[in-house]
Amino acid sequence: MLRAMIVVVTLEPAVHVSYETQRIVPGQSHPVGRVSYRAGGRGPAVARMLHTFGHEVVAAGLAGGTAGELIKAELSRVGVPTQFTPILMESRRVVEVTDKTTGTTTSFAEPSPYITTEELGRLAADYRALIEGASGAVLCGGVPDALPPETFATFATYAAEAGVPVVLDAGGSALAHGVGRRPALVIPEDLPGDGPGDPAGLVAAGVGAVVTMSGSAVTVLTGEQEWRARLAGDHRAMSRDALVAGFVPGVTLGWSWPDSLRHALSLAATASLSGRVDLVTYERLLPEVAVESVG
Repeated sequence: MLRAMIVVVTLEPAVHVSYETQRIVPGQSHPVGRVSYRAGGRGPAVARMLHTFGHEVVAAGLAGGTAGELIKAELSRVGVPTQFTPILMESRRVVEVTDKTTGTTTSFAEPSPYITTEELGRLAADYRALIEGASGAVLCGGVPDALPPETFATFATYAAEAGVPVVLDAGGSALAHGVGRRPALVIPEDLPGDGPGDPAGLVAAGVGAVVTMSGSAVTVLTGEQEWRARLAGDHRAMSRDALVAGFVPGVTLGWSWPDSLRHALSLAATASLSGRVDLVTYERLLPEVAVESVG
């Protein structure tokens, strides 16, 4: 029997084009030694990591033009199925140029493409078809300026109507609109302070649980309890994309919060920007995550 899928939605995925050159000198032409392409945006990275751990997942959202084809091809190459709704305009690119002498990287990010009302309607129809029987929906990242800020809120409503739990990873107006639809888990990009935007305010508004991160420490607040976890020792900066991916199985499979925290922190400390996971280090770090109940 087929297992239910996790649907990961990104409204503005990007192709990340990486160049390496010996030294960047403003105003001059530079030969490039190495070129690489990867599907960027939080959703593709989250989908890739979920696939690494054996979860049935599909990457969805909006994609168009040559860049959109590259996004789909790169995900397919690593085994992640895609169901992107096509758009007329070109998906955005992010060009990253690394100076090998200094080790610094300079990025140039294109704006998001314009999305028509008709394209948004087709995306909504495609999404509603995908979540029928899905085990979870992950709504990732930003909402393009051309789309209504309540787009993720609407998608959360569709999921609730289908009985599918939602993980909302957003900030700003997308977060403000989305929390009222009672997602199972929110991972806010920004918390402006006390009030309806702080973790307690989000839980009071009907969110199942709120995850916040500070350095190597992660906190989960629910209506009944608060959990705090920290990874012992010195580790590289936590990957937010990986943290999001790490909490999804707990929502879809009903893990305990301590188990979810151990998985999420170990994954966040071992995943690369592209979503590749060092599984040996991940296994080693799992028992090093200290989890405590607060209050």
